[in-house]
Amino acid sequence: MGKGRPLPGTSTPMATRQRESSITSCSSASSCDADDEGVRGTCEDASLCKRFAVSIGYWHDPYIQHFVRLSKERKAPEINRGYFARVHGVSQLIKAFLRKTECHCQIINLGAGMDTTFWRLKDEDLLPSKYFEVDFPMIVTRKLHSIKCKPPLSSPILELHSEDTLQMDGHILDSKRYAVIGADLRDLSELEEKLKKCNMNTQLPTLLIAECVLVYMTPEQSANLLKWAANSFEAAMFINYEQVNMGDRFGQIMIENLRRRQCDLAGVETCKSLESQKERLLSNGWETASAVDMMELYNRLPRAEVSRIESLEFLDEMELLEQLMRHYCLCWATKGGNELGLKEITY
Repeated sequence: MGKGRPLPGTSTPMATRQRESSITSCSSASSCDADDEGVRGTCEDASLCKRFAVSIGYWHDPYIQHFVRLSKERKAPEINRGYFARVHGVSQLIKAFLRKTECHCQIINLGAGMDTTFWRLKDEDLLPSKYFEVDFPMIVTRKLHSIKCKPPLSSPILELHSEDTLQMDGHILDSKRYAVIGADLRDLSELEEKLKKCNMNTQLPTLLIAECVLVYMTPEQSANLLKWAANSFEAAMFINYEQVNMGDRFGQIMIENLRRRQCDLAGVETCKSLESQKERLLSNGWETASAVDMMELYNRLPRAEVSRIESLEFLDEMELLEQLMRHYCLCWATKGGNELGLKEITY
């Protein structure tokens, strides 16, 4: 992922069946730090894992194939079940927020990678007022290239876009309902400036999502991001998916494996326990915080769904699944929004 030359910006038209829409170039000057290459590589890994799990029927996602080629390497059943629980858990919380706000809200997906939530929400008629994605410029460049070249991705964006011109270049796309922004989440002034340029509305209830993002920042950097998020919006919710219980031997092996791939978990000290995860949220401006490990979440899945996914592949090492799932968690926090009932949202 981080090794290729960035694709050039584009000024060619994207077309829908309804009409033609021209794209104008807009300036963006962002650079990627070579030290972040290992972190960028985790985006590739996650995308390949999701693509494989979708290909054997864990969940339905007709869009991921347009971003990621199917790997010849078969992923282990416990990895596939883990991704199913992750996608299901995050999706349930997103939909709960959308129901509470009646979709009169905005979503900001931090470190979105090749995520396809925007398209899937559109198919379910559940889009917020605007959906934003932020990631490293190099990752955004690749995502925008796929969007530009593939009508199943570009057409839904253009169908919702009332203007004649859609702003897009190598590091940014801004349309009426969807924006993709290349920015470093550790640079909050740049992040805020770019979001506002794409019409982020601080008065709207806002859902922020971070999946395996905060753990790659230092505790101070992630605290600053969480504070910024809590202070920027009157009513907000934050979803965080990442590692937990990292102090034991299994956690240490995970850390060592990632380090060997030049990927350091700079924020791992915050991932000691579910309590430390909640405390980070509460100490940085959030009013409520909840957390479950992924084994607990898996055990709460509808039995029919569990039977369905467990019939897809045989897994003889249930202990391995349990060990893996106990080392990831889903956390969510709320601030304001009492009249909307945001505090009532639970998994």
